[in-house]
Amino acid sequence: MGKLVSIALALFASFVTAVHAQPFPSKPITIIVPFAAGGPSDVLARTLGERMRATLHQTVVVENVTGAAGTIGVTRVTRAPADGYTISFGHLGTHVVNGAIYTLPFDLVNDLEPVALLGANPMLVVSKNALPARTLQELIAWVKANQDKATFGTAGVGSGAHFSGVYFQSLIGTKANYVPYRGTGPALQDLVAGQIDIMVDQASNSLPQVNAGTIRAYAVTDTKRIASASSIPTVAEAGLPGFHVSLWSGLWAPKDTPKDVIAKLNEAVRAAFADAGVQKRYAELGLEFPATAQQSPEALRAHQKAEVAKWWPVIKAANIKP
Repeated sequence: MGKLVSIALALFASFVTAVHAQPFPSKPITIIVPFAAGGPSDVLARTLGERMRATLHQTVVVENVTGAAGTIGVTRVTRAPADGYTISFGHLGTHVVNGAIYTLPFDLVNDLEPVALLGANPMLVVSKNALPARTLQELIAWVKANQDKATFGTAGVGSGAHFSGVYFQSLIGTKANYVPYRGTGPALQDLVAGQIDIMVDQASNSLPQVNAGTIRAYAVTDTKRIASASSIPTVAEAGLPGFHVSLWSGLWAPKDTPKDVIAKLNEAVRAAFADAGVQKRYAELGLEFPATAQQSPEALRAHQKAEVAKWWPVIKAANIKP
């Protein structure tokens, strides 16, 4: 009997060793998107995830975990096993700005392992079609005359749409009412329906509705026009120089995820960037690919730290609170 038990234990140990020895990935990978389905973050994550599947030879599932301007979804990833099977999609708002607004149970920079910078997305100043303003200068005049009732849609306190709106307001010297949603997808739906007045929204989210004529665009928050929407002027051309916001995105894994796992995930992202279908989708959404030198995990970490140094003083000075 003792011999049989020893044999059984040895077989079990061999089985466990074999399971742990399986090369990554050996099961589906989940990308946690901290905003509602249908929004710009969701669209970008699904576009990349679909192509990453071909490189990793595993299903890549996108799960939307909403709330607190993305902090709930990011928290989920920091508490996941450090094995590369649960990774965080995020952007300037979730992985930089939220650290200056919320009391987080983790360190945004040190408790996550960077995987890859995914590119930058300029913002558009857009409004419902019923607004009388036709130019950015007319919109500014309208907001100044209607501060008590003008409404700006956001994806929650500290979201890209929120701090971009606050930045816009600070430049033109006004205040307005912010209406928080669980994502910019739902906020955009209400803008189209005329329930809110204005959004400073990611181009990838708003451009389809602008092109469809269901909302009005005034300017892009970049130094150059968007190739796929060249009729929309830059903020400088429209009369508000200095209003530059670029909502870059990235992927992170839990702290202490093995370097070889990070490398495989990064390789899959790079392969997606080289895919013609992904390149076409980026162009349609007005997104910009990161330069080759900026596609490494180390480049994302350096960029994130630089953005913390830039934005935290601005956010804290504006006294934005949850």
